[in-house]
Amino acid sequence: MKSLVARRAAYVGFATQGVLFGNVDMIAAGYDGARIRNFQDQLTERVQGIPGVESMVWSKWVPFSLRSPGSAAIVVEGYDTAPGERPVVEYNEVGPDYFATTGTLLLAGRDFSIADSPTTIPVAVVNEAMVERFWRAENPIGKRFQSKGRWLQVVGVAKTAKYESLVENSQPFFYTALRQGEPGGVNFQVRTGLGPRAMANALVREIKRIDDNLAPGEVITMREQVNRRTWSQRAALTLLGIFAGIALLLSGIGLYGVMAYAVSQSARELGLRIALGATGGDLLRIVMLKGLRVTMAGIFVGGAIALGLTRLMGDLLYQTSPRDPGSFGLAFVTLAIAATAACLLPARRAMRTDPSQALRGS
Repeated sequence: MKSLVARRAAYVGFATQGVLFGNVDMIAAGYDGARIRNFQDQLTERVQGIPGVESMVWSKWVPFSLRSPGSAAIVVEGYDTAPGERPVVEYNEVGPDYFATTGTLLLAGRDFSIADSPTTIPVAVVNEAMVERFWRAENPIGKRFQSKGRWLQVVGVAKTAKYESLVENSQPFFYTALRQGEPGGVNFQVRTGLGPRAMANALVREIKRIDDNLAPGEVITMREQVNRRTWSQRAALTLLGIFAGIALLLSGIGLYGVMAYAVSQSARELGLRIALGATGGDLLRIVMLKGLRVTMAGIFVGGAIALGLTRLMGDLLYQTSPRDPGSFGLAFVTLAIAATAACLLPARRAMRTDPSQALRGS
């Protein structure tokens, strides 16, 4: 449960609320490069005119997609590579105002703009991890690196984000201007206060006004995009939680049954204690202590075994240690409460023992 909460609140490096994701497959419709770029410009202008829409951006890849981003071998000006080293870094091609639209934090420099065209100097925005690896403590703004045969000038530094998985390690990543590369990029992201259904209806209307043969794919929030990519881990943890709840219920029922049987078998002893002056509170304490003594022993033995076995579920957890002290402490308290509840009913029944009947029955 702690892992699920941490996963839900995890910082992924971009906005998951207020940003919608979708696509328009222009390539399948036979569009060439010029038509793709013209369609993107027209639709962007129309969508940004819809009330409730702040901005729209196109890209060739979207974080947490089922497919991987592009990757390229790079040569960084001024960086001495080790013998046999050939750095390969993943990247994405994005449109103007990408970082403002997606909510990706820019730490230095600028966002891409419509002025970044095929006739201007090719530019790139790099993430923190790439700065740390290739430029170390230096300011990378204005530095150059080569990718796919062209030199790119760094114009911005973005905060390192999660790109494909919530559990991935920090990795170098860079962005290039979509308008400076080969036309493409069928994915779009829209910063808006509108819901997915309202936005999808508006998109269909605007797309049909440009080309009746095109239609958008599914429109979802970026939160849904992240959730879909991490569904297997969430499903596994949810099932573990369900099975744990069932185990707790069964153990409580079992303990109740054992204690109820123990009380029935101890009726003569309890009756004798009452006859000798024991109060209801005394009987309650005796029965509760007997049950909790066995339960505490079981909890400590089970806890010791769990400490050795929980490492097997380490890959399912997010920002949570398999031996997290808080989780084990909470489990201890939960089991203690369940055990107390299971022992309480038989103990209360013992308080109502009639000594004359108990002794006569013996």
